[in-house]
Amino acid sequence: MRSKPVLTVVEATRILEAARAEAEKNQWAVTIAVVDDGGHLLALLRLDGCAPIGAYIATEKARTSALGRRESKQYEDMINGGRTAFLSAPLAGTLEGGVPVMVDGHVVGAVGVSGVKPDQDSQVARTAANSLNGLID
Repeated sequence: MRSKPVLTVVEATRILEAARAEAEKNQWAVTIAVVDDGGHLLALLRLDGCAPIGAYIATEKARTSALGRRESKQYEDMINGGRTAFLSAPLAGTLEGGVPVMVDGHVVGAVGVSGVKPDQDSQVARTAANSLNGLID
């Protein structure tokens, strides 16, 4: 049997706060979702001014990233590159802005961000996903 790290409320909160700090530093009204490795929602924060649909989109970006073990942008790139059959995949968050959270080579969850331009969503999500680096052995 193998053992693997898992996100607790402590790490989920740290990820959420790192994303919030990055978004507020840039004055971006976004929604931030943190999910576990199975895509189950652990934390959600919709900043003032972000459209309500951001909560749905951010969660789906995070879920897609966690289940696929890669950034959600890779799915968007596949589709835009002509692999339109992937539109039938059972993932609703195939847009840029979902980033996996890695610990000791394991995907332990993901962060999804929605509300601004795709590269800005990704910037916030990457900052948040990297906020655990060096904190966990």
